[in-house]
Amino acid sequence: MPAISATLELAQDLIRRPSVTPEDAGCQALLIERLTALGFTIESMPFEDVTNLWARRGSKGPVFCFAGHTDVVPSGPENQWTHPPFEPTLKDGYLWGRGAADMKGSIAAFITALERFIAENPDPKGSIALLITSDEEGPFINGTTRVIDTLEARNEKITWCIVGEPSSSNSVGDVIKNGRRGSISGNLTIKGVQGHVAYPHLVKNPIHLAAPALTELSQTLWDEGNDFFPPTSFQISNIHAGTGATNVVPGTLSVAFNFRFSTESTAESLQERVSEILSRHELDWHIDWSLSGHPFLTAAGDLVDAAHAAIQEVTGLETELSTAGGTSDGRFIAPTGAQVVELGPVNATIHKIDERVKAEDLDTLSSIYERILNKLLK
Repeated sequence: MPAISATLELAQDLIRRPSVTPEDAGCQALLIERLTALGFTIESMPFEDVTNLWARRGSKGPVFCFAGHTDVVPSGPENQWTHPPFEPTLKDGYLWGRGAADMKGSIAAFITALERFIAENPDPKGSIALLITSDEEGPFINGTTRVIDTLEARNEKITWCIVGEPSSSNSVGDVIKNGRRGSISGNLTIKGVQGHVAYPHLVKNPIHLAAPALTELSQTLWDEGNDFFPPTSFQISNIHAGTGATNVVPGTLSVAFNFRFSTESTAESLQERVSEILSRHELDWHIDWSLSGHPFLTAAGDLVDAAHAAIQEVTGLETELSTAGGTSDGRFIAPTGAQVVELGPVNATIHKIDERVKAEDLDTLSSIYERILNKLLK
């Protein structure tokens, strides 16, 4: 059997560690060993049950940062996997295992790209950093956001940041995410008056009362989007009411909903418009809001240009810029003024049973990362 590449070997070592969020399971210790050998200054930043790593090489600007997470989602029923989820397997040209694509493969590519780049460029024109957390797949309270707060408090700024999320659709590098929509959720409670269904004059049915308002919310055009973002979307994810009895009108209705919003709207403007609609329908209502992240966009600049060129040179692909999909930790980094893109492997199997990535794609990704480093820091 031919020897496997350094990137694949490191990816396998990381997958063997069952780092189900918020556990790190020794992944960052493995990275620290490699980064220390490259001359990085290591700063562990544990917050509550989350393990975070800030590693930096150099003291001058600009600062190039790789950002990622060592935690993974649960495997699900292990007996449904073709190969055990935490026993990395190379078969049929793929690396199988939980985290292969999301995102231990990217982290391995970070490290091997850095090892080659630093060997050729021991004194680059700026600094290199890594921001690694074990709290991206979880509640994201004590992970990247806390590290960024710490860096901001001491005025330590990131210039360019690549987040290793699996951005690609069909071939590695065919899509990079240069922004993400914002996300804000609401838990809406509408009050009525409970009573017997046979006495409608003595009750106020919150389901009936809410229906016109919910229809209006679902049909409202919140904005028209722009060149980089689709229009803001509103989706109801859960409705609950009732006591379990068919002859009782419920006293309350609970509705869970979410906005994925573009830069044409703000969290505040969406809250105000929802409040106006509900109040106009004369409902007795209350909403508990939860903001997961503001939208961000890196439309153009050194990082996007370098990523475009590196992908084309390594793969021959003309990459597509996209802001589709969910949120990422880039939403915590971009507000500091950093240029941020997400660039990683194909996302077809992330969070699924039998997560896997083409083995050659991780070596390709490492080469792309190295080429970007050369364009920005050489």
